[in-house]
Amino acid sequence: MNSFEVIVVGGGHAGVEAAAAAARLGVTVALVTFTKKSVGMMSCNPAIGGLGKGHLVREVDALDGIIGRAADRSAIHYRMLNLSKGKAVQGPRVQADRRCFRSSVQGFLAEFDNLTVVEGVVRALIIEGHKITGVSLEDGDTLSAPAVLLATGTFLRARMFRGDEREAGGRVGERSASLLGEQLIALGFPMGRLKTGTPPRLDGATINWSQLVKQPSDGMNWSMSPLERRSLPQLFCAVTRTNAETHDIVRNAVSESPLFNGAIKGQGPRYCPSIEDKIVRFGDRTGHQVFLEPEGLNTRLIYPNGLSTSLGFETQLRMLQTIDGLKNVKIIEPGYAVEYDYLDPRVLDHRLGLRAIDGLFFAGQLNGTTGYEEAAAQGLLAGLNAALHALNREPFLLDRSSSYIGVMVDDLVLQGVTEPYRMLTARAEYRLQLRADNAATRLTDKGIAVGCIGPERSKWWSVRKATLRQVNDYVGRVEGLGTTGDRVRKEGWSYDRFHNEFTPSGPSDTVLEEVFEDIAYAPYVARQLAEMKSVSKAELANIPPDFDYGALAGLSTEMRERLEASRPNTIGEARRIRGITPAALVTILIASRSRLMV
Repeated sequence: MNSFEVIVVGGGHAGVEAAAAAARLGVTVALVTFTKKSVGMMSCNPAIGGLGKGHLVREVDALDGIIGRAADRSAIHYRMLNLSKGKAVQGPRVQADRRCFRSSVQGFLAEFDNLTVVEGVVRALIIEGHKITGVSLEDGDTLSAPAVLLATGTFLRARMFRGDEREAGGRVGERSASLLGEQLIALGFPMGRLKTGTPPRLDGATINWSQLVKQPSDGMNWSMSPLERRSLPQLFCAVTRTNAETHDIVRNAVSESPLFNGAIKGQGPRYCPSIEDKIVRFGDRTGHQVFLEPEGLNTRLIYPNGLSTSLGFETQLRMLQTIDGLKNVKIIEPGYAVEYDYLDPRVLDHRLGLRAIDGLFFAGQLNGTTGYEEAAAQGLLAGLNAALHALNREPFLLDRSSSYIGVMVDDLVLQGVTEPYRMLTARAEYRLQLRADNAATRLTDKGIAVGCIGPERSKWWSVRKATLRQVNDYVGRVEGLGTTGDRVRKEGWSYDRFHNEFTPSGPSDTVLEEVFEDIAYAPYVARQLAEMKSVSKAELANIPPDFDYGALAGLSTEMRERLEASRPNTIGEARRIRGITPAALVTILIASRSRLMV
């Protein structure tokens, strides 16, 4: 069958979520990929989640996506980041068995009778007037559909770099999507170049683990998805550090790096720089942390997180062997950089659809983002909207107040990118409301309304929602001088004390934790909403001319740099600087008013 309702191009994290989301709405879907065996492959770090990113995973899961459940089914190491801070900024993260993750993703896709995986290479889009009608493949076949979604990741006109080696391709052993990239440029789409990279893969049997600090799985009971539980054996990671000798080797070899000799033109990710970039930019640092992370239960491969590089093989080996625990290490696969085409996302609307061509959608790294989680979240949203377009239904949209997905899409389509976009909690002005633990409460009913929630999750949510209602009814009951919620705040109850109110046969811990956090955060959320209202009225509010953005907590490094360069006089001027989020404006307004009142 060559006729479908939605065609998804690309089998990475964006593509699989898009295809699955469209399939859940009941349309016929074709997922076109170079090779079927690579669908769901983790190209870089075999980890899912983290700060900001973990919020995205929970939101995709709340809308019945794949990434969270596949992460749990393949997880060999769990760690809640920022555990010492409040729930709003804690980030769930798992290390996955790479093969198991891919197998789990493919297993989920196989459950859809209306989803066909097509092995092939898209040569061109078929466009009639201002409307997409399908794609043509290199083997001469044509697939037709009223909605096409491109999720090509890092493969569009991609080139790989390692020292003076050059090769076409977006991943070792796989080709580049050159013809499609050339067509997009010929059509006049605003395209640019970005860069990403990966570290060498190490032979774990050649690492002296006894010299290293071990970091075990956290031993807690949380999971990425409430529909899954921890099931695989848990492995430890280890921490080591670069040193002066490491840095000298890298400095002396910088001229061989394509990042510094002009071979790569694209901008790399600010928040995941290569080791050569770190050493050049932060020359005063005496060392950089390296996390040695296992790639699976049945492999000796170790991923040295923090050592992304495009230096030559010999330099990579010499650099590694200066690091504690790695004196005798062997490299299984050297690191490399990839440069690829991306689309300026400002030509997209909030559906992630192209305004100029009806029925054409884009998702993932093609839109200038970095990371599995950002890709998966875009894929889910774009996939739902591609299916809704094919069904002639209203679009599915998420705003900044409801989700990190909404924050990311709003940032992309309104501000664009100058470097690969990474989700950070600092980007969300409503972050106190957008906790990772309440994603289902925020989004699952929206998913049910649009029709993308399956029966298993619907049943789970029905029970949880009823339990949440019961607990909240109890909390809201007037007792003496106030509600239970008032007492929790005024008397400074601990979670244990709150929990004891409902034992021994009360609700689940996750329900009680969510309600407890709602109570604890309530006054801060109210203040945050008031601050947001004040920003909307503060277009002409002054910013002191000598304002020190570098000393202002809550701003990302990129925002500080842009504000220092522009030196806006008012909040309105700051609002118009590319990359300055509403959350940053709130922070600046409050600090400015404090300064001006002194």
